[in-house]
Amino acid sequence: MTTLEEIEKAVTKLTPEQIAKFRAWFEEFQERAFDEQIERDVEAGKLDRLAEEALRAHREGRSREL
Repeated sequence: MTTLEEIEKAVTKLTPEQIAKFRAWFEEFQERAFDEQIERDVEAGKLDRLAEEALRAHREGRSREL
């Protein structure tokens, strides 16, 4: 049995309250992982081109306030 299969089996045995706690934990886990990936991408310069395009569009008046 793989780790994923073990996790799936364990989750099916949780009470509704435990599932709610697990869901909250997992959402926070995913958010942290996403933030860490964005930070790595920024540090690696992967977002530089997009930022430059957005700034150029703003300078050219092609943006609007939210």
